[in-house]
Amino acid sequence: MEYTILGILLMILMLLYFKVADRFNIIDKPNQRSSHTEITLRGGGIIFWFAALMYFLQHIESNYFFFTGITLVSLVSFWDDIQSLSNKIRISVHFVAITLIFYDLGLFSLVPIWGVLIAYVLAIGLINAYNFMDGINGITGLYTLIVLGALLYVNTKLQLFTDGNFIKYGMIASLVFLFFNYRKKAKCFAGDVGSIAIAFWIIYLVLKLILITNSVIWLLFLAIYGVDAVCTIIHRLYLKQNIFEAHRLHLYQVLSNEYKIQHRLVSLYYAIAQTAVSALVIFLYQKVNDIVLFIIVVTPLLLLYSLKFYLLNKINLKLKA
Repeated sequence: MEYTILGILLMILMLLYFKVADRFNIIDKPNQRSSHTEITLRGGGIIFWFAALMYFLQHIESNYFFFTGITLVSLVSFWDDIQSLSNKIRISVHFVAITLIFYDLGLFSLVPIWGVLIAYVLAIGLINAYNFMDGINGITGLYTLIVLGALLYVNTKLQLFTDGNFIKYGMIASLVFLFFNYRKKAKCFAGDVGSIAIAFWIIYLVLKLILITNSVIWLLFLAIYGVDAVCTIIHRLYLKQNIFEAHRLHLYQVLSNEYKIQHRLVSLYYAIAQTAVSALVIFLYQKVNDIVLFIIVVTPLLLLYSLKFYLLNKINLKLKA
């Protein structure tokens, strides 16, 4: 009953937000580098912050630092959705928010300084990578559902590391968001406020699990996004492009835009791929060395990503013909 009520409340809040977005013209206008072609409401991912708020109201004392952090990143991201902010402001707020959850998890006393620095780089990098990957209908909602589902399974079957409802609230928000986004013509897009807020939520959970199990393999729950985002950044640096500007070089963009595969199908491919990776990680947990597991998972993903260059080359040959 609790989850049904939560779902109904989030649905109502989403519909109310649509009226606000429509009233204040909070929209996403497509350009030559966009994967969509029609004007669509932006910022529907604010539903993730509302879900965090509802959980916080029931667990104020134990959830203070996390909620403060996700509120900070949500505010600056929503502002950026409405009026572009400089990267320095966004990154600075991300740094402060991440510091709050590091303090909450006791990272500063558990990890040496070099480990803390690496954690900052990974956390800020993953938040922005999650945002970079939000470009077609359904990809953020489906991927989030898979990642949180894997974390819930670990929490239930392998290692209790957090309140199960904390994960389920994020999953219910994903389902509500998908109801409006996973369509041929999406009612709304997540916007920075959505992709960054849920990325912050996931990073908090993954980091908490890493600290409790003393194993970094749980980062592989983000392997599909991670490989695509990192390899695309390296590719763009090689091309001497500004990595903070919009582009169409992610593998999912090539599949959607150049090969005209339906957006929802590409999103589903990514979700299925991450499901397979997460299942493999769970199955091999404590059976193989962490480094070996990373090699087992990442190597085939790198080979799969390299398919992008074959596809792009094929397109270029057609254009020249």
